[in-house]
Amino acid sequence: MDEGGDDDSVDVVITTTLITSSSLSESVSTELTGLFVEKPPENVVAVTGKDIIFIAKVDSSKLTRKPTMKWLKGKWLDLGSKAGKHMQFKETYDRNTKVYTYEMKIIKVIPGDAGGYRCEVTSKDKCDSCTFEISVEAAHQEEHVDILSAFKRADAGEDEGDLDFSALLKAAKKKKPKKQEEQIDVWELLKNAHPSEYENIAFKYGITDLRGMLKRLKKMKTVEPKHTEGKARYIMETDGNIRRLTINKTNLADDAAYECVVGEDKSFTEVFVKEPPVTITKLMDDYHVVVGERVEFEIEVSEEGAHVMWFFEDVELHRDKDSKFRFKKDGKKHTLIIQEATLDDIGMYHAWTNGGHTKGELEVEEKELEVLQDIADLTVKATDQAMFKCEVSDDKVTGKWFKDGVEVLPSDRIKMTHIGRFHRLIIDNVKPEDAGDYTFIPDGYALSLSAKLNFLEIKIDYVPRQDPPKIHLDTTGNMVSQNTIIVVAGNKLRLDVEITGEPAPTVVWSKGDKEITANEGRVRVESRKDLSCFVIEGAEREDEGNYTICVNNPAGEDKAVLFVKIVDVPDPPESVKCTSVGEDCATITWEPPKFDGGVPVKGYLMERKKKGSSRWTKLNFDVYESTTYEAKRMIEGVLYEMRVFAVNSIGLSQPSLNSKPFMPIAPTSEPTRLVVHDVTDSTCTLKWLAPEKIGAGGLDGYIIEYCKEGDTEWVVANKDLCERQGYVVRGLPVGEKINFRVVAVNIAGHSAPAKLAQPVTIREIVEYPKIRLPRELRTKYIRKVGEKINLTIPFQGKPRPIATWYKDGQPIDPKAVSVRTTNIDSIFFIRSAEREHSGKYELVLQIENMEDRAALEIRIVDKPGPPVNVKVTDVWGFNAALEWEAPRDDGNCEITGYTIQKADLKTKEWFTVYEHNRRTNCTCSDLIMGNEYMFRIYSENFCGLSEDPSFSKNTAAIAKTGLEIKQNPFKEKDMTCMPKFTRPLVDRSVVAGYSTAISCAVRGFPKPKIIWMKNKMIIGGDPKFLMQNNQGVLTLNIRKPSTFDGGKYSCMAVNDLGKDEVECKLDVRIAKDPDKEKK
Repeated sequence: MDEGGDDDSVDVVITTTLITSSSLSESVSTELTGLFVEKPPENVVAVTGKDIIFIAKVDSSKLTRKPTMKWLKGKWLDLGSKAGKHMQFKETYDRNTKVYTYEMKIIKVIPGDAGGYRCEVTSKDKCDSCTFEISVEAAHQEEHVDILSAFKRADAGEDEGDLDFSALLKAAKKKKPKKQEEQIDVWELLKNAHPSEYENIAFKYGITDLRGMLKRLKKMKTVEPKHTEGKARYIMETDGNIRRLTINKTNLADDAAYECVVGEDKSFTEVFVKEPPVTITKLMDDYHVVVGERVEFEIEVSEEGAHVMWFFEDVELHRDKDSKFRFKKDGKKHTLIIQEATLDDIGMYHAWTNGGHTKGELEVEEKELEVLQDIADLTVKATDQAMFKCEVSDDKVTGKWFKDGVEVLPSDRIKMTHIGRFHRLIIDNVKPEDAGDYTFIPDGYALSLSAKLNFLEIKIDYVPRQDPPKIHLDTTGNMVSQNTIIVVAGNKLRLDVEITGEPAPTVVWSKGDKEITANEGRVRVESRKDLSCFVIEGAEREDEGNYTICVNNPAGEDKAVLFVKIVDVPDPPESVKCTSVGEDCATITWEPPKFDGGVPVKGYLMERKKKGSSRWTKLNFDVYESTTYEAKRMIEGVLYEMRVFAVNSIGLSQPSLNSKPFMPIAPTSEPTRLVVHDVTDSTCTLKWLAPEKIGAGGLDGYIIEYCKEGDTEWVVANKDLCERQGYVVRGLPVGEKINFRVVAVNIAGHSAPAKLAQPVTIREIVEYPKIRLPRELRTKYIRKVGEKINLTIPFQGKPRPIATWYKDGQPIDPKAVSVRTTNIDSIFFIRSAEREHSGKYELVLQIENMEDRAALEIRIVDKPGPPVNVKVTDVWGFNAALEWEAPRDDGNCEITGYTIQKADLKTKEWFTVYEHNRRTNCTCSDLIMGNEYMFRIYSENFCGLSEDPSFSKNTAAIAKTGLEIKQNPFKEKDMTCMPKFTRPLVDRSVVAGYSTAISCAVRGFPKPKIIWMKNKMIIGGDPKFLMQNNQGVLTLNIRKPSTFDGGKYSCMAVNDLGKDEVECKLDVRIAKDPDKEKK
């Protein structure tokens, strides 16, 4: 018996039936014989390194086909696939004896060959098998063998150099003479010992095959009740001869062999427990990366230590075979790692467990370097510091700096740095020869960034003492026009303004009406000789505006207005939403950012992810200019979320808010097999089948549309969706040709329409009325009083015919008979039939001036009345003649016979004289002289005997003759005797499902008590068994026996003088299907 469980909560029930001594003695005589003439021995001890042969012989003289032999190890391992140098199989046939000989030879036995084996032979519908077990022992060693070899294991394989103390102990025991000791059962000792003591006991008693020892202990495992949370793990029950072991909440530890031992008898079974299925709790994400990036596909499973198989497309990935792939396990997390992705890695990756599957797509694109911040032109004075800075998208990219086409080399005054994505060129103590064009070229990319370094030379001219102040603005550098300065948010603005005038003028900076006087802080003014510096640290959007510089001295004043424009990355796009979906695509729209950062937005970057995941996948690497995007290559039925980045010349915005989750779902395919089922003057009935492809969106219903031939405007016929695959379109104009089409609808929208090939003309099709009377109604229909009558009469005809029922030429009474008529049939129903319902009925079907008729005769029958005028017409000798007349009420059917009974006026016990007597007279013979008899007669018809008999009007007296007989004194004979069966029970073989009976005959006085038994158990009031006793003939009727009803049946007769018993065997076999046997 094999029991298994898919999870740890499965219960297993093992049932064993005990056979008592009496039933055991009966069953011993029946012994099944198989196909084997010779079998391998049940237990074989093999020696390591020696050859061993097993032989099995099969007699084929009674077989119609050649037998097939299989050698198996354990339960299912077919050894035929292991044939080779280690195992060899041979088959021979003897034509004289018709015996097949099968041999299995194991060459150089190894410890791994130990275990249970089975040989199984089959031939058409016959099968037989036998089991045997092989135990492997180490080879015996001689005393002169080197002592070191005694330490080495005989079955160590690669570890043959390790020491084996058990072999040494065994060799030592051989040298010493054994003392006479008591016989100790080592297995009982092991069964009662703790597992930690197994090794010591094995060493002590010379057991070297520890693995075989543990396997045998597992089979000998005795189950003890264990309790968990108030409920026993093992429950042992007794129900009569049945012993039941219940294992609650099975786990893998319960996978073992179990034995039920009663005295010296054993019953053996094995329970196999399967591991519960491992499901995937976290699905795999999609990846969109560039060449060289690291990819980690991560999933989570329901069980720790579960086995996960990884596939790329249809190829399984292995740790040894594919060195570029790494596999990582961390508890329930399993990760597939690709260190550096290449274009060859593009495709679908799958993860499989024994209870789940998930997949993720990897998209790899070539590297494209993006300039996030370009280098800007600089204007500096002598001895100042000049710094060129740029930012690229890849922090691993290196590059070189050039001045006027010549590579710039580092020195004490010139330094080049690379920190993350930023590359800087710093020139300290600027000199006039440093002025020129500077270029940064990234390594490996056809890209260059250029800027110009302008050297500001300060000239000191002689100025008269009363020179009015003047502001000298440098229109190069950050100025895009004469009075506009552009600053990137977050950068530093330092505006050096040269001022001349004598005496030294006073400088005032202001923004709007607010004067800027601070010389420290984020926004400050620094004053030097002939120079005023306006500084903004970390420019912000609020710093944008018009700034005024005003200088004055006694000779006059000068004024200049500058507009500082702050540019930044744009705000995130807004209102990201999904407007439509397809089978593997979705259309996403959004609104541009409210603030573009001061410079036009170049475009957008999109990302998506599966709902519940934290891994975002890029959808585009090139800037996308439109605000509508169609995302493709999605998985139907999976929820996704989208977000969008805005890009301008300054950089990348923050991501937008995630869109609402959406699911790619496609409409269904068009409905199939659209046909016209029926047409009338104003309706058309359509029928169709469901679409071949429905998809994850399911199917909500159908829309039916129609239009006149030549028109293009389709009219919807149904207000609500039609869920059935059929619809009646009503209100159609008579005689018009109408086109019809049906559209399937689900959450994704409408499918393609299914159209009729040709338009339909709306006109009633006239069909001649025709009644199809069932075959059983074409003859007289007979039913008993009180039975239900339900007749369905199908018919055809168009337009809908009018059905009218008549009884004996008159319309039927609706109170007596119920009639319901549909388009295709008429149902005739009588709840409880009475005699007056008998008669000839006629169904008339009319369509205008056409009609069809069908007649049927119904007869309701009842039991007849008693016969009339029963009388004794003549008496002679020991005979009496009777006559009577037929009953006045025959029950509405023919009288089939009469039953005549007689009774002595003294005892008035009635005895049947004749049954099924068809005439209205009879002669009763063998009457007893001196007695007077009366008679009664029952009439009989199809329904049975009449309720009451008719008694004879006179009696028949059997007169005594004038002879006198001188009788000897009467001596009453002693009739008492103990029960004795005169006819025994006979063994029977019956087919399951067919009722049967077994009978015997018994005599005995006083009348014995009869007891029927099955398998020595008294049969009680089971309705399946009917026990009858007719004048000593005993019958046991078994209604529809099953295979469970087979066994030993016995009948016991008991009275005061003793008892007697007979028995038989009942074999219930299952009927065989001849068609299957032919196959």
